Amino acid sequence: MIRNERIESLKARIKTTPFLLSLFAVIAIIYDLGYDQTLTIQNNLNLLYKITIAVGIISIIFKFYIKKQHARLKVILFDSLSILFLITLFLFEVGVLNKDLLFSDFTNNILLHAAIFLIFIREFSALNISFKKTVFNPAQIFIISFFTIIFIGAFLLMLPNATYEGISFIDAIFTSTSAVCVTGLAVVDTGTYFTGFGISIIAILIQIGGLGIMTFASYFSYFFRGGSSYQNHLMLKDMSNVEKIGEVFNVLKKIILVTFIIELLGSILIFINLESSVIPGILDRIYFSVFHSISGFCNAGFSTLHDNMYESSFRFNYPLHIILAFLFIMGGLGFPIVFNITKYLKHLIKKKLNFFNAETRGVHVPWVVNLNTRIVLITTFLLIVIGTGLFYFFEYNNTLAEHNSFGKIVTAFFGAVTPRTAGFNTVDTSSLRFSTLMVIFILMWIGASPASTGGGIKTSTFAIATLNFLSLARGKTRIEIYRREIADISVRRAFAIIALSLMVIGSAIFLIASVEKDKDLLGIAFECFSAYSTVGLSIGLTAKLTSISKLILICVMFIGRVSMLSILIAIVRAEKHKNYRYPTEEILIN
Repeated sequence: MIRNERIESLKARIKTTPFLLSLFAVIAIIYDLGYDQTLTIQNNLNLLYKITIAVGIISIIFKFYIKKQHARLKVILFDSLSILFLITLFLFEVGVLNKDLLFSDFTNNILLHAAIFLIFIREFSALNISFKKTVFNPAQIFIISFFTIIFIGAFLLMLPNATYEGISFIDAIFTSTSAVCVTGLAVVDTGTYFTGFGISIIAILIQIGGLGIMTFASYFSYFFRGGSSYQNHLMLKDMSNVEKIGEVFNVLKKIILVTFIIELLGSILIFINLESSVIPGILDRIYFSVFHSISGFCNAGFSTLHDNMYESSFRFNYPLHIILAFLFIMGGLGFPIVFNITKYLKHLIKKKLNFFNAETRGVHVPWVVNLNTRIVLITTFLLIVIGTGLFYFFEYNNTLAEHNSFGKIVTAFFGAVTPRTAGFNTVDTSSLRFSTLMVIFILMWIGASPASTGGGIKTSTFAIATLNFLSLARGKTRIEIYRREIADISVRRAFAIIALSLMVIGSAIFLIASVEKDKDLLGIAFECFSAYSTVGLSIGLTAKLTSISKLILICVMFIGRVSMLSILIAIVRAEKHKNYRYPTEEILIN
């Protein structure tokens, strides 16, 4: 018995050794990229990379061998391609194949680092990770994951090679929070202050923050291990807002695929509409396109340009503005809406095909487009149309004066869409009229849609509150729309989110105004609304704030991303359902 336990313990250590080695190699890569290395240290690092790749190949083959009878085809295919790639790269590294004929030093380093990360992801995904509700609830894990990524991001941004002149801890934590919370507020100029390594870190933080680290970790673990515990399913169901527990990992897969497909298409379209005279190098144009596509779809608002899209060379590039606008509209709609629209399009195609089939011609499929999708799409459409019209009307002879007729419409459209958590700007925000700023305040506060990459109180919350007003005015006791009744819990959550958002924003304005006595109250309010709704628009005040005010905005950005309601749920112990009710009394309201 004791002998068997020792054997099992030894097997467990053997299984974790490749993961620990790959983790150490990833840390070495960070050290390699973050600091300038001597020749001796660089040679030692390269030796570590080679050993890691060799161990990684053996580990994958071992996993492939012991699971070959019940491994899924896509895992077998992935592992086979991974082994082929790693063996080829290893042969180049040890000198069996002449890498000078194919690779430059830059390309070789990218492939080498990619191989290490591939091994790390593969080994990490093979670990048996269990989320126990008795220890952490979904809200706590969600908050902890963001908190952890923010501090890791701040540490990476403080590495010497991430910036040209170094960065303070408060500015690093502010930038990391702004990236992970997909806000876009910046205390330093992203394009000139950070190196290519630093900008790459920001892009990765935006991508992780937009989708959530738990989405990536959970899906890759499920992909390679082929299953997950019921407890993990329950936890991820609550975190990802999936209706059916059996669809959790299928939804996570769709989220990742949709994200990368849209970002890839966005990168291609951005690249096509860039002028070579503005960005001469093809690699620089590719880098620009990928970064802005990620920033656009994730509604982050970060740009490598000094004046964002208001830069003189990009200000009149209307096709680029339209592409970016549709990127953050798609990101702000929310994944459930995108999936439901896709389902509806499939239904229409199937309906057309079945029209010629006598057996299925009269079959009725009810409610392909659900109530949530209808409310979100109608609210989004109205906000875009009304916002564009108001922006066009108020700014016609102001910030829109320098544009032609078509340019005025595109810029007004962009100006109405970007406050809903995107953060890009094609006009000088500090020159906007007061009436326009009030419209932007409302658009920022409402924000994007639920389960999206955007922030704000969300379109559905605003819609439910509006419908509740109308129902009360008509003397109804419930909210009815499209022959459906909105659940009471949804109404309660909506008004809780509205009240908490105003409390957080109001408190932030009060605190910053108390510290920044020389700053304009309108500017402070604008920054606070922008931070809470993870918008990123600024009228130039962010970089001028003191460290205390920056810390307040950091907290506001974090609360805006994870939501105050989630924080309360994480802190307050959940009360079990009770099988009794007290007598009801009506409270005098008006």
